[in-house]
Amino acid sequence: MESIKAENDKTAELPPPLMVDSGLLRWMWMGLGLLMAGLGIVGVFLPVLPTTVFFIVALWAFSRSSRKFQLWLWTHPTFGPPLRNWYQYRVISTKAKILAVFMMSLSFAYVSIWVAEGWRLTIAMAAIMLPAAIYIITRKGHAPTHTPHI
Repeated sequence: MESIKAENDKTAELPPPLMVDSGLLRWMWMGLGLLMAGLGIVGVFLPVLPTTVFFIVALWAFSRSSRKFQLWLWTHPTFGPPLRNWYQYRVISTKAKILAVFMMSLSFAYVSIWVAEGWRLTIAMAAIMLPAAIYIITRKGHAPTHTPHI
């Protein structure tokens, strides 16, 4: 009984669907959602891929193409909580922030030392990664706690 109530609470918070009317566009959004969800799942096993970002895009694409997949992702026991926290509060967990910035730094160092043959690639990567890292770091680290009113 309690799990049904928790499930209903989650679906009540579900973002409204933005379904497109065109069949072709709907299939394109579905394809994008499946691709992003697939990359997110791969990111679970490969720490170089940002899992949550892919799932956020997948959730958005599913909101345009498939209520079923949107609901599945929203209520998923593992992927759902960070998606709901992002949608409701714009929260990125502290653990996710640390991992994201660490992996970005590691990637930057690897490319700068072993891949880049000149300064252009290093500067381009820094120009992309630094603002992304600043954005990630400056987001809240946890959802606000709600205390019941007595």
